[in-house]
Amino acid sequence: MNVKILVDSAADLTQAQLKQYEMEMLPLTVHVDGEDYRDGIDITPKEIYDKMRKGSSPKTSQVTLQTFKELFKKYAEANQPLIYLAFSSELSGTYQAAKMMEQEVKEDFPEAPLHIINTKCASIGYGLVAIRAAKLALEGATMENIIDVSTYHAEHMEHIFSVDDLEYLYRGGRVSKSAAFVGTLLKIKPILHVDDGKLVPIEKIRGSKKVLSRMIAIMKERGEDFENQVIGISHGDDIEKAESLAAMIKENFPVKEVMIEMVGAVIGAHAGPGTIALFFLNKAYR
Repeated sequence: MNVKILVDSAADLTQAQLKQYEMEMLPLTVHVDGEDYRDGIDITPKEIYDKMRKGSSPKTSQVTLQTFKELFKKYAEANQPLIYLAFSSELSGTYQAAKMMEQEVKEDFPEAPLHIINTKCASIGYGLVAIRAAKLALEGATMENIIDVSTYHAEHMEHIFSVDDLEYLYRGGRVSKSAAFVGTLLKIKPILHVDDGKLVPIEKIRGSKKVLSRMIAIMKERGEDFENQVIGISHGDDIEKAESLAAMIKENFPVKEVMIEMVGAVIGAHAGPGTIALFFLNKAYR
C-alpha cells in the first residue's frame, strides 16, 4: 500500500497539483470582513489581495484539532500509511495541533503508520518539499525513505523573499510600527529568509528595482546544482514581477525548471500584495 502524503494549504499548491500527485490537503482558515473561508477552497488568493487593497485586514487560524483527529483516525482504522508534511511550527500552531491529535489517535491505534514532519517551510518552498515526497510515494518508496528525503529537502530549502508594503508585516507582528513607517517613507524593501522556520531579515534595499537583482545574487551565493532541481517563485498577485524574476534566473543559471504560483490566502494575509518569494535548495544539498 503506497504512502499517502498530506499537506495543509500553506504549501500553496493548486488543486491540479494536489490531484496530479495524489496528495490530500487540509485548509487553514482566513477570517475577513466578518466571514470565515477555507484557504484554497472557499476563497482564492486573488480575492484576498483585492480585499486587502480595499483596506480589509484578514486574520488566519490553524487547522482545528477535531479536523486532524477525524482524518488521522480514518487513516489509522484503514492501516493506511500517512505522512503529514506540516507548515512551519514557527509560523503557525498547526503542527502542534497535529502532534497532539497524533498522540491521541495512537492511544487507540498504537501501530498506526502515521508520521508528522515539521518542514519549517512555507509557501512554494513547502510545496516543493511536498511534491518531492509525493513523487516518491507514487513510485512506491517506503515510508522511511520518504521521511528521510523529505526531512533533508526541508532542511535545505532556501526561502528568499521581499514584501511590497511593510504595513502588512507590521499588522502580523513581524516588524515594529516605526520600522514600517520609516521603511514605507524611504521606500525601503526588506529582503528576508526563513531560518529554522522563523522569518529573519537579511538586509534592506532602497527601491524595488534592486530587489530582484539582489535575490539573484543571494541565489548565486547560497545555491548550486540548479540543473537538477525545480526553482520555485511565488508572488502576491504580481505575475509580472514573478515572470521578470524567472527570466533573470534563466539568464543566470542552467535551471531544470521554474515553477511560478501565487502566494496563498493564508500567507498572503500577512505578507500582502506585491510579495515576491524565491525558493531553491542550498549548497549543502547533494
